[in-house]
Amino acid sequence: MNSSKSGTFFFECGNSRCGLRLPLDTELFDGRYCPRCGSPLERHEPGILAQKPPAAPSPNFRIIGALDNIRSAHNVGAIFRTADGAGLSELLLGGITPTPTEQPAISKTALGAENTITWSYHPNLPKTLAERKADNCLILALEYAHGAVSLRELQINHPFPGQIILVAGNEPTGVDPAILRIADQVLYIPMNGEKSSLNVSVAFGIAVFQLLAL
Repeated sequence: MNSSKSGTFFFECGNSRCGLRLPLDTELFDGRYCPRCGSPLERHEPGILAQKPPAAPSPNFRIIGALDNIRSAHNVGAIFRTADGAGLSELLLGGITPTPTEQPAISKTALGAENTITWSYHPNLPKTLAERKADNCLILALEYAHGAVSLRELQINHPFPGQIILVAGNEPTGVDPAILRIADQVLYIPMNGEKSSLNVSVAFGIAVFQLLAL
């Protein structure tokens, strides 16, 4: 059963024209007045304490993430957090991708995952991936390019390789063509709206959890 988070309650504005509903930590805020219209707030039910979901079954292969020239420290941090949540074994940071030791802003979105995930920096990521491929790693590149296959149609012939490397690339340049040439498969995420792509950290998360479902 979920338990109440100590001191945190949901409040609702008493002004029916406003009706703002929001959570407040009563140990930090008195929760008396609506921040939107200034009317009195009414305390409702307590907030629910977030709990860690059960772990998914471990795949019989290792998943490694490779970040190809991703400029944004916030995106890199978000990918670190996704990597931790998905149980990735390693992150390869390539090109101009910032590292946790160089860019403290990564920790704002990584929330400590930069300390739990093994990572390494590689100035020439295509060269590193070619070496990993020669060591029986399957290379998957996340990019809409010639010959790309929908992520929904991803199939890997059995037996599975021991390691799969998922590559996410630069916005807006995309994954390095030198990486696409050595990739075993190039994958894209189907888009139903007007935009042609997702934020790189979002796309990486979708692809990683699709891999875990194989």
